[in-house]
Amino acid sequence: MTTIRVLIADDQVMVRQGFTVLLDAEPGIEVVGQAVDGLDAVSKVAELAPDVVLMDVRMPVLGGIEATRRITSPHDAQIKVLILTTFDLDEYVYEALRAGASGFLLKDASVEELVHAVRVVAAGDALLAPNITKRLIAEFSRMTAEPRAPLMDRVGDLTERETEVLSLIAQGLSNAEIATRLVVAEQTAKTHVSRILAKLGLRDRTQAAVFAYETGLVRPTGY
Repeated sequence: MTTIRVLIADDQVMVRQGFTVLLDAEPGIEVVGQAVDGLDAVSKVAELAPDVVLMDVRMPVLGGIEATRRITSPHDAQIKVLILTTFDLDEYVYEALRAGASGFLLKDASVEELVHAVRVVAAGDALLAPNITKRLIAEFSRMTAEPRAPLMDRVGDLTERETEVLSLIAQGLSNAEIATRLVVAEQTAKTHVSRILAKLGLRDRTQAAVFAYETGLVRPTGY
């Protein structure tokens, strides 16, 4: 089993220590370091090369959003950022997703939810808490009046089927659900997803969902 290396960035020592104890007790997960603020997190990422960073949004010196942007901005960056927040509808969380975060987790989440979130984000194969994340993305996408033109140009690189799959990703569907909807094999759906991420230069499904909303490919409805 490959061990998932985790860095915890939070200015509250009790949060850092608590999450460290919980995650270190899980098989296949190791907390390799702690950071007291965003700048410290950026430095520790360069030093420790974790797979996943649990990142608080509000921290002194450098906030979680800018720290996330710096960590994920290199084109070849493989590190996944999981945002920690107190509220499930927090405008800062959406900005963090735009900055490159792969998902978010409430600080009062259960141990099972915490562990599941770390594993899912590390794998990059599903949206974290799809119903909540989808609602969050959709709600704050309403604030964007016009689709972003440079992003719209990139949609043209996708085939018709890939565009269809992208819209389903944005709706929170898993590979299995996409396969059922399109009446194809699950492996075929997975291949489409991989090609979409590669063509658009996106890190994971969460970033694909953000992209779909920001280009206007998917319009927020029903929220």
